[in-house]
Amino acid sequence: MEKIYLLFIFVFLGIATSNAQGTEVEEKIPFTEPRFRYYLQTLLFYNEYLDTDNGSFNTTQVRALVPIGSKAWNLRFDLPVVSANTNEQNKTGLGDVGAGISYIPYLQNHQGIAVRARVYSNSATDPAFGSGKWVFMPAFFYGRYFNDKKFLWISSFEYQQSFAGSSQRKDVSIGVLESVLFHFFGKNWVAGDVALRYNSTIKGYQNNAYIEYGRKITPTNLIYIHPSVAFGGDKTYNWGLEGGVLILF
Repeated sequence: MEKIYLLFIFVFLGIATSNAQGTEVEEKIPFTEPRFRYYLQTLLFYNEYLDTDNGSFNTTQVRALVPIGSKAWNLRFDLPVVSANTNEQNKTGLGDVGAGISYIPYLQNHQGIAVRARVYSNSATDPAFGSGKWVFMPAFFYGRYFNDKKFLWISSFEYQQSFAGSSQRKDVSIGVLESVLFHFFGKNWVAGDVALRYNSTIKGYQNNAYIEYGRKITPTNLIYIHPSVAFGGDKTYNWGLEGGVLILF
């Protein structure tokens, strides 16, 4: 299964690269919409609560997106603070800090392709707050508008593979196929998302789905909320609730 995931990634990265071309930023294309920002400097503050069989986890995260060069490139930085509340103890600390870079090699007025590579460090202050590993995550995105740009579909495939870290922790080897559909109306949007996630380390599925409502509250500030539910034989949580604020500048 791991080899199939890697082949899938390399095939699509090859397609994306072969279609690469110099292009100007257009006003209405995929990857400029809420939660898939590439062209504007963005700060995202969000809080996610997850209910598990052994207690709950609460993550407060700051994410910065910084376009560079022709704005077809984008840098991303993630700083999470995690709180774990179990039957044994309650504790809070820093999670695994991450960074990444994205590139849009191809776009038209109604569709676009993007590729991304992220690395999450083994920086958590407690074993419960992170994987205990350094993890590399290449990903491929395809987005397309429908019905006079009232609907946007974005599909992605990401592979997560650990390459260093604690020998006492399990390796990370996960493939994620995700699709989200946005509907825009006025200053609002609603979305539905399904992520099919296969963990080849435990040979099980850890899928999840969410629905989302968001609204532009000022020309440069957006808010959203989405409840989620996990499903699959080896799900990592039962249900979750996330809310966030996007600040564009």
